[in-house]
Amino acid sequence: MNRIASLALASSTTIASLVLYAWLRSRRKTPEEYERERRLRIAAAGRITDGTVLDAQEMHVNEKPAQLVIYRYDVAGVSYEASQDITNLRQFVDLHTCRIGVPTSVKYDPQNPGNSIVIAEGWMGLRM
Repeated sequence: MNRIASLALASSTTIASLVLYAWLRSRRKTPEEYERERRLRIAAAGRITDGTVLDAQEMHVNEKPAQLVIYRYDVAGVSYEASQDITNLRQFVDLHTCRIGVPTSVKYDPQNPGNSIVIAEGWMGLRM
């Protein structure tokens, strides 16, 4: 009887572990969710500086269409050049109306000035 009880306990523990693993794995955030959280965090707590749009491009990344805005800005005497994938923000901006050389506002993370955005849900730095 002890052997049956220990086998039952071992199998139930294994099943519980597999269920827990599957549940934790299903709760992983996608890269899009991480990017959205980054945008929202910078939009809420970032500092604003002036920048310039260098280019707006449509390209294919992993055979999916992607829209990028490339921009430049300065923080504390350091020049930064960055790009932002705005594919998931198409409802807020039309890439075709984004002109090269147009001034823009840039929000950046004060702890890491290279981490920046020009558009987020609820905030737009692009001037069209």
